[in-house]
Amino acid sequence: MQVEPGMLAKSKAGRDKDCIYVIISVNDGYVYLADGKKRPVCRAKKKNCKHVQPISKARCGLVTDNEEVRRVIKGYVSHLDAEERE
Repeated sequence: MQVEPGMLAKSKAGRDKDCIYVIISVNDGYVYLADGKKRPVCRAKKKNCKHVQPISKARCGLVTDNEEVRRVIKGYVSHLDAEERE
């Protein structure tokens, strides 16, 4: 799957394994990730593309705003929780 800025991604490796992030940018086999809290957009995490799993169900329109990033991640996580309860 092609990764693009604004897509959600799940970390597959590292100490942040299973964390949900928004892809801020893609550059030379690396992606820059932010979650709006511990990793704001201005301090995006650099991660190898092989170590993230893109999530195509949700997208973030404005990848420069921490509030928008948090809102999209929170909406996706609450959607997952609702599916698990059913």
